[in-house]
Order: sequence, then structure tokens, then C-alpha cells
Amino acid sequence: MHANWIAGAALAACLACVVAAQQGLPVKRIEPPANGGSRPRFSSAIWAGDTLYLAGQMASPVTVADPVRGKAAEYGDTKTQTLSVLTKIQSILKEQGLTMGDVVQMHVFMAGDPAKGGKLDFDGMNEAYDQFFGTPQQPNKPVRAALQVAALVQPWGLVEIEVTAVRARR
Repeated sequence: MHANWIAGAALAACLACVVAAQQGLPVKRIEPPANGGSRPRFSSAIWAGDTLYLAGQMASPVTVADPVRGKAAEYGDTKTQTLSVLTKIQSILKEQGLTMGDVVQMHVFMAGDPAKGGKLDFDGMNEAYDQFFGTPQQPNKPVRAALQVAALVQPWGLVEIEVTAVRARR
């Protein structure tokens, strides 16, 4: 069921880009930086007219790896990872001349937290989310879907978020 929804969401984003291209709207692909010399497999974001489609973002490490001491990087719990991801998204949007208030749609992919017996920490995600949306400083809230997945691509990952933002005409 979840796979069908994810495939449908991806198809909708692709169709939006096709419609934009057919309507003569400019489409600009933003490529991610090369990772160790390898060619990126997808765009990190795509502008289609005034709409920015941002690829899924995952958390940055809270503590970096220390191979000398044999310590792996740590990424934190669901709330910590969500704060990291939303801060990263906020920074990317700012680079593109947008704010969190311009986010109109959000897809949150969540894996169960091993520290919670494999259970989803929806409350932790919402605690972080509430710091960015529906506040007195930033009252706008996007439409949102939150999905539990069996696992994310990174074994430490508990949260991945993709957003769509629209440049408001001011």
C-alpha cells in the first residue's frame, strides 16, 4: 500500500514537471554536489515555474565518526533527526530565495526507532515540526503526509522529508 502511494506521489511530481514544461514554464534542475567523484543519480531540487520540488533530505550527524576510537557517527532520535532535516530544508530554501512559509506540501517518511522497540515516534517528529510550522513567527502549514516505512536508505535513518514550495508573488 505504501509503495503504491509513494509511486503515486513520485508520478504526480513528474507530471507537474511535464505540465510545466508543456505550458512553457522554465524548468531548472539543481544538481547535488558530487559525492566522492561519483555522478549524482538524481537532481537535489527542480524548479518548475515558481514551484520548487525538493528531494528527500535526511539528518546530518549530531556527532561525527571517530575511526581512531572506533566510534560511529550519531544521528539522534526521531525528534533530533527531524530538527536536523527541517533545518537543512530551511537552509536550502533560503539559498533558493524561499522560506518555510513557502512550503505547500510535505512528505515525511519515518522508520521505527530501535530505542523504542521499533515503534514509530510520531510525537517526536511533531515536536520538531511544530518549531517550524504554525508558529506566531511562521503561521503557514503545508499539507502533509507522514508514512511509516520498513527502513530508510541509511541504516541510522529514522526520518526523511521531501517538500514542495511555491514562490509567492509579493
